[in-house]
Amino acid sequence: MRGVVVTALGGPDVLQVKEMPDPVAGPGEILVRTLAVCVQPADIGARIGMIPGGPVPPPFLCGWDFAGEVVAVGGSASAFAVGDRVVGMVPWLHTRGTPGAYAELIAAAEEWVVPLPDGVSAAEAATVPLNGMTANQALGLLELAENEPVLIVGANGSVGGFAAQLAARAGHPVVAVSNDDDQDWVRRVGATTVIPRSAGPSAAGRLRAVFDAVPVGPPAAQAVEDGGVVVTTRPTEPVDPARNVQQRVVLIDPVRATLRSLIEDLAAGRLLTRVAGEVPFADAARAHRDVEAGGLRGKLILVP
Repeated sequence: MRGVVVTALGGPDVLQVKEMPDPVAGPGEILVRTLAVCVQPADIGARIGMIPGGPVPPPFLCGWDFAGEVVAVGGSASAFAVGDRVVGMVPWLHTRGTPGAYAELIAAAEEWVVPLPDGVSAAEAATVPLNGMTANQALGLLELAENEPVLIVGANGSVGGFAAQLAARAGHPVVAVSNDDDQDWVRRVGATTVIPRSAGPSAAGRLRAVFDAVPVGPPAAQAVEDGGVVVTTRPTEPVDPARNVQQRVVLIDPVRATLRSLIEDLAAGRLLTRVAGEVPFADAARAHRDVEAGGLRGKLILVP
């Protein structure tokens, strides 16, 4: 098989397509032929060596989210059959790139994947696992009361956009900070109030619950009421202890039932997502450059 390998820590050009041995599905595993792999900021962090737990020595494979088709089933696997369409997530911080999703074939544990319904494209599905489950868990950390409003910073991004939809559907008024030129999308996914990024989170006043999905750090923390809570996607600068603000970091904890629910919502049209474009494996370095440059509307998808 071919894989997009990180050959050294560094810039995008360290990504090279290499021939690799085909993996074999072991007990409790399925072999998935990938059709779509989502490019995540976490992949860039892995490539440059800036990840929790410290850098992974090359060579290794990046990649969390994938969608594809089952081509083989391991000895004790029973939930899937050859030909089934699936979507899932490699728990990359545990696998450390062995495996990673940037490959034509993945030997995936059954608990990593859920069925992919007909009518949902592989590219769309691949945007959901890491981003959707992170959004779901971030809202849980906010411990929102019934009908309590929430401020979401970065609501035009994938994690923030999913969080806005899930919060709005649960009955929470969503105050969203969005890129100035992308506010229509944020309204479409459920925001009741949209604040342009140029105005900043402080334009929202102060709310008890803030999800900083970017994260922007101190500007988002300033929008939290004293005694409130701010959830971020990575550690940020500490808030003045006198304000008694709880700072919580959401670290992905894959839950298969949550992923299944999110994919069912996607298939039913209850969850919206955006694909910025599809990029061949051979152009993975360009995809990383585009993600680093910012400004994308949706996720870039690698295709074998």
